[in-house]
Amino acid sequence: MPIKTDGLSRRRVLRGVMNGAAVAVSLPLLDVFLDGNGTAMADTGKPLPMRFGTWFWGLGVDSNIFVPKTTGAGFALPKQLEALSAVKEQVNVFTNFNVFNDGRPNLCHYSGWVALRCGSAPVSRGSKPGQSLDCAVSDRIGAGSRFSTLSLAATGQPRDSLSFRDADSMNPADISAVELYQKVFGADFVNPNSANFTPDPKVMIRKSVLSSITEQSKAMEQTLGAADRARLDQYYTSVRELENRLALQLEKPPPAPNCKIPGQKPKDMPVGLDVERVAERHKAMADLLVMALSCNQTKVFNMVYSDSGSSLTRNGQEKTHHSYTHEEPMDATLGYQPNASWFVGRAMESWAYLIKAMADTPEGDGSLLDHSLLYAHSDCNLAKTHSVSGIPMFTAGKLNGRVKTGLHIDGKGEAGTRLGYTLQRLYGVPLASWGTQSMETARELGEMLT
Repeated sequence: MPIKTDGLSRRRVLRGVMNGAAVAVSLPLLDVFLDGNGTAMADTGKPLPMRFGTWFWGLGVDSNIFVPKTTGAGFALPKQLEALSAVKEQVNVFTNFNVFNDGRPNLCHYSGWVALRCGSAPVSRGSKPGQSLDCAVSDRIGAGSRFSTLSLAATGQPRDSLSFRDADSMNPADISAVELYQKVFGADFVNPNSANFTPDPKVMIRKSVLSSITEQSKAMEQTLGAADRARLDQYYTSVRELENRLALQLEKPPPAPNCKIPGQKPKDMPVGLDVERVAERHKAMADLLVMALSCNQTKVFNMVYSDSGSSLTRNGQEKTHHSYTHEEPMDATLGYQPNASWFVGRAMESWAYLIKAMADTPEGDGSLLDHSLLYAHSDCNLAKTHSVSGIPMFTAGKLNGRVKTGLHIDGKGEAGTRLGYTLQRLYGVPLASWGTQSMETARELGEMLT
C-alpha cells in the first residue's frame, strides 16, 4: 500500500530568500516519498534517485586471461577476473570494443581513455575534444547535492583526474582519505539527522560576496574576445557551483536515514605508489565515498586507482608496473607476462572492493549499488603494444532496475563510444548521437537494458 505523502512531492523544493535572491533547494530522498515496497516514489511511481560513478585503472589487461570464453550470462571468470568472483552477478564485462583515431596519432596511454570519456580521439597530448561524460551526467542529476561531482585519486597525485569540461577545466582530484573527509564531513558539513540547525553567518557572507562578484563582472564580458569569454564562463560555472553549495548550507537538510557519519577523521597514510599503500588509500577513500553518497553529498564521482602510465610498484621489486609491461617477456608456457599481470589482478581487487562496499550499503528495497551505475575502463588493451583495440570496460549496478547485470558483451570491433552513449542516455542526457567520425554512434547497447 503506498505511503501517504500529505502533499509532499519529490519535485517539491525548499524556497527562501537570501540577500534579495530566491533560493531553491531540492529535497533529498525520504522514506515518505517511497511506495509501500520501497522501490519507487509514492506520488509519481518514479524510481529512486540515481548515482553515477567512473573508475579507472592504467595499462590494460592480458586478453588471453581476461576475456571470458562465452558471451551473455553464466560466463566463467578468467584468471585476471577472479577477484570479481564475489560481485560477478553485479557486473557486466565489455570486450572487443575499439577506439578509432581517425588519422590522429595514437598517443600512448592517452588517446584511449580520452576517446572513451569524451567521444573523440585527441589531436595532441593534453588536448580534450569535448567534456567528459561524467560532467554531462552530473548536469542532469547533480542538482540538490553539495558537490556536483567528486573526483578522487588513490595514487595520491592531484593531477590524476579524468574528469574535465575541456583541456583548461579539469576537475581536480582529492588525493587522500583525510582530504576527502575534510572536504565532505569537515566544518561545512551539516548533519542531516540533527534536530538542531542554525545557518552559519560566515556562509551567508561568503555567498553574498560571490554574488556581488558575479554581478559586477557582466559589463567586463562585453570587452573580451571569444576565448576569454569562454574561460570566464567556465570560471562562473565553478562560482555558481560554489554558490549552490553555499545555498544548500543555509537550509536545514531533511533527514537521511541511511547516512552514517564517520566517527573520526581518518589517519594520515604514507605517500608512495607501492600497491599495498595504493590499495589501502583506495579502500579508505571508497569507504568515505559510500558515506558521502548515502548522506546525499554527491550523486556523481570519479575514482582513479592507477594513472594511465602506471608507476605502481611491488614490495621487494624495483621495476614499476609500466616497466614490466614493456620489458618483461611473454612466458611461453603461460602465454602472458606474469609480473605485469599481477598488477592487473590487484587493480581488480580494488575495483571489486568498491562494488561490494556499495552493494553492502542498504537503501530502499535494495542497496546503494542497485540505485547506481558505475563505469570502469582502462587506457589500452595490451600495454606492451599500446593497443587501443579491445580496451576493457565494465559496468556495475542495476540503476533502479534499468540495467541487466552478470553479462559478458562482445563489441565485435565496434566503437567503444556505444557504451558511453548508452550510459548517458540512461541518465537522460539529451543526445541524438555521441562521438565524432568513426567514433560517432547513435546506437544503445540493448543487450544490457531491461
